[in-house]
Amino acid sequence: MACAPRASTSTEAAPELLARIQAARAVVLSQVEFFHREFGRAKSRWKADGSRVTTADLAISENVARALLSRFEQDQCFSEELEDSTAPLPVTAKYCWVFDPIDGTNNYALGLSHSAISLGLLCDGVPVYGVIYDGARRVLMHGGPGFGVWDGERRVEPKPEGERKLSEASLIGFHSPYESRYAVQAAVLAEVAKLRALGASALHMAYVAVGLFDAVVDHNVKIWDIAAAVPMILATGGAVHYLTPPPFPLRNFDVNMGRIFCIAGNGPPTVSKLRQLLGVRRVTATTHSRTE
Repeated sequence: MACAPRASTSTEAAPELLARIQAARAVVLSQVEFFHREFGRAKSRWKADGSRVTTADLAISENVARALLSRFEQDQCFSEELEDSTAPLPVTAKYCWVFDPIDGTNNYALGLSHSAISLGLLCDGVPVYGVIYDGARRVLMHGGPGFGVWDGERRVEPKPEGERKLSEASLIGFHSPYESRYAVQAAVLAEVAKLRALGASALHMAYVAVGLFDAVVDHNVKIWDIAAAVPMILATGGAVHYLTPPPFPLRNFDVNMGRIFCIAGNGPPTVSKLRQLLGVRRVTATTHSRTE
């Protein structure tokens, strides 16, 4: 059975997929009150990898996994906060969930608004639907190929092909903080567009899907940062190119995985133009795009 509908609507989707999509939206929304209550207040500490984690990260991670697995016992849940896992975990279930309980934890801990809850649903290791709660705008973004994309109550209309190009008015999300060797890339991009660094990778990617950003260049994301946003981008005709080995289909989940370098944009021409400007190439021929 196909994981996602072939038609432009969700009417051909399997009931098991629709049930999970509905559950994904509900479980993320169930954490919103707690998310805002602990915003800027939750105690935090630094993990061995140099990233910050708060008590809210851990609580939301546990709450989401418990809620999903209580309903879908055969599924697997993979969170950034699986700190007890020292070895890669094989993906054995048809459906699995990859999520970041709080994307932009540094912002969240300090009371800076750009942070999110990000939950991606994968079928056979491929992202098919994403749900991201934008804490800054207090909006739920969600969608996937065959379902469309929603930005709160607004259904996102894909941009006409003629508007899928870079200009001086374009907004490009760029990872921050970046290593000194990427300063040259930032300078190149600043010559052709306006750069934004929000400190929340999932929001960068999701903003491409809903039309707030035109593209994203990120050299340091992990799979939980992008699992929810990738299907949203593809659903609106966008593209994601990986400059490190493509992470999908996901075969093993590893909290100690290496960084992913990717470029996402509102269409294949935008991504190709950025690759040309930066002088970078994909590691393999694998490209996720709606036209595949």
